[in-house]
Amino acid sequence: MSNVNIKRAVENIKTGTTVYTPVVELVVNAIQAIEDGKPEGGLVMVTVKRSPQMEMDDEDGAIPAVDSIYVEDNGVGFNDVNRNAFDTLYTDNKISQGGKGFGRFTCLKYFDSVTIDSTFSNGSSLKRRQFEMGKDTEIIVNERISEATQSTTGTKVCLGSVRHADRLNKRLLTIAKGIVEKLLPYFIAENYVCPRITLVEGDGSAEIVLNDYLGEKTAVIKEVPVQDGSFSFDVNGREHTFHVRIFKFFSPRNTKSKISLVAHNREVTENPTHSYIPEFVEDFYEHRPDESADEGRNYVIKTYVFGDYLNDHVSLERGGFEFQKESDALYGISQSQIEKVAAELTRDAIASEVTSRQEKKVAQITSYVEKEAPWHKDILKKTDLNSFPYNPSSEQIEARLQEEKFKDEARIRREVSRILSDGSVENFEKSISDIVERISETSKNDLVHYVALRKNVLDLFEKSLQLTASNEYKDEGVLHDIIFPRKKDSESLEYKEHNLWLLDERLNFTRYLSSDIPLNKGRSERPDIIVYDQPVAYRGDNEASNPVTIFEFKKPQRDDFVNPSSKEDPVQQIIRYVNNIKDGKYKTPEGRNILVAENTPFYGYVVCDLTEKVKKWLAREKDFKVMPDGLGWFNWHDNINLYIEVLSWDKVLKDAGLRNRVFFYKLGL
Repeated sequence: MSNVNIKRAVENIKTGTTVYTPVVELVVNAIQAIEDGKPEGGLVMVTVKRSPQMEMDDEDGAIPAVDSIYVEDNGVGFNDVNRNAFDTLYTDNKISQGGKGFGRFTCLKYFDSVTIDSTFSNGSSLKRRQFEMGKDTEIIVNERISEATQSTTGTKVCLGSVRHADRLNKRLLTIAKGIVEKLLPYFIAENYVCPRITLVEGDGSAEIVLNDYLGEKTAVIKEVPVQDGSFSFDVNGREHTFHVRIFKFFSPRNTKSKISLVAHNREVTENPTHSYIPEFVEDFYEHRPDESADEGRNYVIKTYVFGDYLNDHVSLERGGFEFQKESDALYGISQSQIEKVAAELTRDAIASEVTSRQEKKVAQITSYVEKEAPWHKDILKKTDLNSFPYNPSSEQIEARLQEEKFKDEARIRREVSRILSDGSVENFEKSISDIVERISETSKNDLVHYVALRKNVLDLFEKSLQLTASNEYKDEGVLHDIIFPRKKDSESLEYKEHNLWLLDERLNFTRYLSSDIPLNKGRSERPDIIVYDQPVAYRGDNEASNPVTIFEFKKPQRDDFVNPSSKEDPVQQIIRYVNNIKDGKYKTPEGRNILVAENTPFYGYVVCDLTEKVKKWLAREKDFKVMPDGLGWFNWHDNINLYIEVLSWDKVLKDAGLRNRVFFYKLGL
């Protein structure tokens, strides 16, 4: 008689178990019962009984869900020793075979009932023992012993009414594969003949022999030869050895390559191999021996790891191990350490397939850097490309390279701090050359990035000057936003957010006073640059000796501003703007007076297309002189210290390209 809080025991079962766990537990018990009885022709039969109600399945059509599962064997049966062991929590009856004395409780976690019908030997006669597994305090309930109705020993266990039927696949073939994966160590053990294990439909319509999964002719599972499948870890002077066996699983459907840790011939945990070797994320493909691809087969790789260390530290429910998944200070060896080495041995076992994928990945990453991100060339040399995901997208490549760049910069900062905190001049001299070189490489990375972006800006700028499909020029706002964003002022725009270098490199670090925002908090005229009709002023520090630069932009091919009736004369607008500044009508964004003197230089730029009409206007009415390249005109207004240039959009594009051409050439852009 037992006295166990069964409900509490079942509720305390940890994660790591699945609906397959109790089925595998019963099959293992059946195998062990056969080993104890040593019958000739040991047999384990797993029968699937289905619900009478038909359900539609997206993949399999109309298939009834699984309701109950029966596991039957011709082993020694529930004699008094086995019966009393079943009735004892944490029994040590099968401790030599790796038994924990708890596995039967997983049955009640996934099924509503467990009933046993067993024939056993009682001296010179056979007896029949029937009972159920209790759910309160008694493990064995409703026990009945009678005369045997069959002539051989054996046991039939019924797992009735599966809970969460959706977690158990409906297809018999898939259920078979799930059981085989968990029990494969029994099928592959050396010097051992596994009993015949079959999976059958309750109505007799189908039968699968699980042993045949490794058969020569119909092999769905095939072992991969391994030269040396052993590895060891030394912990506190004691060496722990592990062994791997690697298999191809054909027709994998939606499964992935995995690493399984095994204890006492039962799979305990499995984790995807691609978490260690990214190239395993997709199926592999095996051609037929004659190289014809039409009947080749997809497969995944499953690696099984064995070792006494795993046997000794498997958890009570066999859903995990007592040691930690990551670093383990108590036991010394973690699950990830074991899996990592197993993954590397798996990679070596199918080296040709993995190498071809790695080469493809390296080519993808290298191509991305050469074509789209040349600023990462130096970082690429230092980066382990094996850690990149297989078949990475451009976003994934960029993110990983940025991460490596950040790590490299962090290492440099730590090294610099260490050197500066060391008072030894001698040590400083030894380390400084290397650090400076590494800092220079990091800075070069940023410079290449910046110059490459300039190339993109120039391409956009050139495209914006072209006619659209409707034979019109793009709105002037497009060009404006390329040079610098609209509705910005000196408080909200950093130098790196604009492209004033298109006009003049010296303007990169100047501080503009206004852009599409009224000066003097709205009490004066606003430089409205959205339509390129009002000027924009730029300046460095607010000192009287510093020049003020003013820009006026006109839409490509527009020349109506030269008409006598026009009020949009850009030269006059710049002159008027200069006079307003000199007269103190405008203030800085901080509310300070703009400091100018009689000799403060002013520069004005008008950017427009130089049509014949504009050229005549500049020569005859504005007294401008043409530049040698014919793409610009200039004049000097001595009375107000104003130098003005009228530049064509083509000249702005051409000159910007010439100034940056040597950088583009050096970078292969």
